Amino acid sequence: MVASRFFKPFRQDESGVALTEALITFPIVLLMFAAFIEFGYAMSQWNLTVKALQMGARLAAVSDPLINDFDEFFPTEADDPLDNGDATPNDATISFTCGPFRENCNDAALNRIVYGSTSETSCKPRGTPGIRFALCHVNPRIEADNIAVTYQRSGLGYWGRPEGPVLTMRMEVRNMQTPTLLLGGLLGIDKITLPAHPVTITTEDLQTCSTC
Repeated sequence: MVASRFFKPFRQDESGVALTEALITFPIVLLMFAAFIEFGYAMSQWNLTVKALQMGARLAAVSDPLINDFDEFFPTEADDPLDNGDATPNDATISFTCGPFRENCNDAALNRIVYGSTSETSCKPRGTPGIRFALCHVNPRIEADNIAVTYQRSGLGYWGRPEGPVLTMRMEVRNMQTPTLLLGGLLGIDKITLPAHPVTITTEDLQTCSTC
């Protein structure tokens, strides 16, 4: 009975309730605030990546092939010269990929698409002498090691075409991560891996022009 009378004032005292509620809800509010920021930043990176790939695919479609041994996999002339002028095979299984970390890639041709110069291995500011507008100027986080380009037969064009074969080309990013701003400290999520964002386009003349 004495104990009941002793603790009764404490049970009825509501001072500090607001502070307690604030301490409980503050981490939740902070986490939601961080999630909104991270979502907006991730959407920005997503948009930049898509725009960069669209531009890069268009540039690659009219540039030197980005894969080594291109002529071996996609010859211009038919095995039988009498077949020149006939349609090329519509066989999408005939394909070859320049993959991440430059596997099967023509480094010079890939550097030109990604960095704006065949000799560069990092992104230089626009306006730098010898640097053309390139993929990294749209999204500087994209490196050559993130790019995968696949060429495959499209069934278009014909054997002996002077401008080379007409192929379907797919450009995408792989193993590309964007750092988080706040979630690393709150949840231990330091990086978010972006999806591939494949862009498919039909090639035209796979020759780098002097003014591109």
